Amino acid sequence: MEKLKRIQQNPNSVGEEIKDPRFLQVMSVLLGIDMNFGAPEGSADEPMPDARPPPQPKKAPEPQPQPEPEPEDEETIAKKKAQEAGDAEKKVGNEFYKKKQFDEAVEHYEKAWELNKDVTYLNNIGAAKFEKGDLQGAIEVCQKAVEEGREVRADFKIIAKAFARIGTAHEKMGDLKQAIEFYHKSLTEHRTPDALTKLRNAEKTLAKAEKESYINPEEAEKARELGQKKFQEGDWPGAVEAFTEMTKRAPQDPRGFSNRAAALVKLLAFPGAVQDCDEAISRDPKFIRAYMRKSQTLVAMKEYNRALDVCTEAAEHDDGKHAREIEQQQQKCLEAQFSARAGETEQQTAERIQNDPEIMSILQDPVMQTILQQAKSDPGALQEHMQNVQVRTKIQKLMAAGVIRMGR
Repeated sequence: MEKLKRIQQNPNSVGEEIKDPRFLQVMSVLLGIDMNFGAPEGSADEPMPDARPPPQPKKAPEPQPQPEPEPEDEETIAKKKAQEAGDAEKKVGNEFYKKKQFDEAVEHYEKAWELNKDVTYLNNIGAAKFEKGDLQGAIEVCQKAVEEGREVRADFKIIAKAFARIGTAHEKMGDLKQAIEFYHKSLTEHRTPDALTKLRNAEKTLAKAEKESYINPEEAEKARELGQKKFQEGDWPGAVEAFTEMTKRAPQDPRGFSNRAAALVKLLAFPGAVQDCDEAISRDPKFIRAYMRKSQTLVAMKEYNRALDVCTEAAEHDDGKHAREIEQQQQKCLEAQFSARAGETEQQTAERIQNDPEIMSILQDPVMQTILQQAKSDPGALQEHMQNVQVRTKIQKLMAAGVIRMGR
């Protein structure tokens, strides 16, 4: 009480009085709070117990009672039973399908459809009918599968499968255009590698069939005559068009490609002309006219070495009837090459040779090196070596390039 009076008279003395644990105990009772936080340990008076209750351990949450399933109505039960019955019939149908007993399989798949309107069963019927050869029946059932599937919003994969089977049936019936159409529809619903492969193969087969159906020797001859007329009139584009028609009407006739090459040369379309000559040669390796035309085109392109190579190739396939024509073309190639380097200094010639991969390849050939060394001491030996066609061509290239002249 004395301490309380002193604090009442001098509130600043509370700091001193609060050191007494007994005073703290009194204040705790008066204020209803724990004032023992500042009491020294081991004091004479025991501190009051903590007014807060000790923390209680947390109780595990009681398990929530599982909601009891609502009783199924009669409609749900009926659907479930129908599904089970349909799947049972489908299973039996699958067994017959595996045994290739397709009539029995169709019978059970149809029962499955009667019991439960699952579009999958219709696809199964279509597959069985397809396998037993009833292609029109398979198409009709699969079309029904698509219609029914649209109504019930069936999985797009099921509809895609129906479209693909319709396409396969049309392809087997020989109607490639219809097959391609339905393959496209299938891929629109769901893209699968199998349907994509069928589409690509059908497109290739159709393109080949259309190309073959266009072949007509009589029409090809008409196109050739028209092309020649256009060529003589100087109508080069018209000639190209006519000869192109000839290549379509008679794709194995080398004359169409060779004639078109001649017209392309007039239009200065040299790469296309060379390609056409190659097409003609591939169809008839003994068609010397195509070799000559190709060589002439390469000369116009200033590819003299390639032009000489074509002459050599022509000579290898010639039976002797065109030997003079081939030789004349070789001379033209060499003359054109000589003219191209006319007026060159030796330094310019050397630089050109260094930048010509083919000439450098010939010079690095061990056999040709031996021949050239021998020719230095015995120029007449060069004529003997030129009896070999391959060696003669290489020597001609070196002469045209100025290499042998420089060695003299």
